[in-house]
Amino acid sequence: MNKIELLAPAKDLNKAKIAIMYGADAVYVGGKFYSLRSRASNFDLKDLEELSRFAKQYGARVFVTVNIVFHDSDYYGIREYLRFLEKIGIDAVIISSLALIPVVRQEAPHIECHISTQLSSLNSSAVRTLKEFGADRIVLGREASMQQIEQIARKVSVPLEVFIHGGMCSNYSGRCVLSNRMTLRDANRGGCAHSCRWKYKLYDGDELISDPECLLSMSSKDLRASAYVERMIKSGIASLKIEGRMKSEYYIGQVVKTYRKMIDEIYEKGSLTSDRLAYYDNELSKAENRPSDDGFLSGDCDNSKHLYGVNGAGVTHDYVAYVHAFDSSRNIAVIEIKNIFAKGDELEVFGPKIDNKHFIAEVMFDEKYNLVELANKPTQLLLVRMPFAVEKGDMIRKAAHE
Repeated sequence: MNKIELLAPAKDLNKAKIAIMYGADAVYVGGKFYSLRSRASNFDLKDLEELSRFAKQYGARVFVTVNIVFHDSDYYGIREYLRFLEKIGIDAVIISSLALIPVVRQEAPHIECHISTQLSSLNSSAVRTLKEFGADRIVLGREASMQQIEQIARKVSVPLEVFIHGGMCSNYSGRCVLSNRMTLRDANRGGCAHSCRWKYKLYDGDELISDPECLLSMSSKDLRASAYVERMIKSGIASLKIEGRMKSEYYIGQVVKTYRKMIDEIYEKGSLTSDRLAYYDNELSKAENRPSDDGFLSGDCDNSKHLYGVNGAGVTHDYVAYVHAFDSSRNIAVIEIKNIFAKGDELEVFGPKIDNKHFIAEVMFDEKYNLVELANKPTQLLLVRMPFAVEKGDMIRKAAHE
């Protein structure tokens, strides 16, 4: 049996490289067109080509989203685009229109067709039918329970992909017209305004019936399926997918590395103890800016899984710097400021090859070798004395003490 794939998102080239460096077996990205995350930075043709070369150096794969719900006008240029993707070595396209399968087969026969979660595939009959249409992989809808996922996996031979982390949709995966109705931004063509996360007043006719001090939000908690990873591995799922093409480099690095280590430990030891699962859950929480739970995987869906009042959105300021270089002869790191920290703060480094090592920020200089007491200028480069070696791509955050 092949080892399960860890699939990570990226909205631009830098974040895709981080995902691969931090342990993703594959990344999925969007081009400038045909993608459901049109407001991500996304990849021009040159970036896609560079990512393909970079991924091959790590033995990773690259999937490109072509998952909008196509209108006739959207087909312009699709054949040339697919031919380009095959030429540069893209491994798969993620699609939501079955009409694209014969087009892909004709124009890019070496590229796999992965069926998007937008089709809400939630039963084995649907999966088998999609395979008959020529699908190489099916991304199951996020509305399936773990028991249903296991049942589907037993009954079909086509590889299955399952979401394990990130944002959830308040509708059946993306089949929402709120955004289009309210803002003329079509969620099914890449323009979702996340209208479910807005705050609303409720009226009965002209009468306000909701609490004016507590506006209504319809969004769900984010998904965190760490407790189900072991079952997914044993059920024969092909790929575990992280949501978040709009997320930061810190989110990508932390979440990917945590699931990478979790998966590897399960394969090495056969299972996770409750203490080890708690450890990984704590690591995932360090990248969390909204409440999370197991979504539909438990088979239950009560009010506790939704954020009806405050939607819980927030930005963590724990991530403070990104490592650009390290001079081992002087033990000096060149870091880029991301958030405020000060001389004397206890900080924590993590990265592809380093696990949560603490140090005190004692000696910091700017590029003109002026001493710095307070790092408070985003994107500024600093020289920092380190008590241990770090590498380009490592990240620094404020130290947490349990």
